[in-house]
Amino acid sequence: MIRVLLAEDQAMVREALAALLGLEADIDVVAQVARGDEVLAAARAHDVDVALLDIEMPGATGIEAAAQLHRELPDLRLVVLTTFGRPGYLRGAMESGADAFLVKDAPAAQLADAIRRVLAGERVIDPALAAAALAEGANPLTDREREVLRAAADGSTNADLATTLHLSPGTVRNYLSTAIQKLAARNRTEAVRIARDKGWL
Repeated sequence: MIRVLLAEDQAMVREALAALLGLEADIDVVAQVARGDEVLAAARAHDVDVALLDIEMPGATGIEAAAQLHRELPDLRLVVLTTFGRPGYLRGAMESGADAFLVKDAPAAQLADAIRRVLAGERVIDPALAAAALAEGANPLTDREREVLRAAADGSTNADLATTLHLSPGTVRNYLSTAIQKLAARNRTEAVRIARDKGWL
């Protein structure tokens, strides 16, 4: 039996996925969590073969959870699921060690097939997402620009951001200005929206 951990914060979606996978003769969902920061402990406690990780969860994102699992349990196979086909998410998932990246509205049989394939050592990527990621190109933002832009998303002033991030107000202004230019945005609000839409934040 393939022992699966399912990490998804929406209870209805999580239970539906577990029920569908439970219909497969060779797959057993042995653990379910609703938070990204509960994934590692659950994977260890239940000795799982494959972890299914939703991208957007409280505590830690699916990409952050995948990176932690990849570091701590390198033999574990990782399948990242997303509702949003954002090209930056695919790149982030692959860089974090994911073996598969699929959209949630794929048929259950396709998900079960992906679980079997990653266990056999294959990499499985939704073809439409792969094409979009190639067309989009790499994330132009540096880690620091992403950090400042993410912190600015709540409308904080430059002075507040400087205090929070332990930077000078001028440095914050420079990072925001560069990010706005790179994203061809009119202002920081639009820059945040563009970066989120592309999965770059």
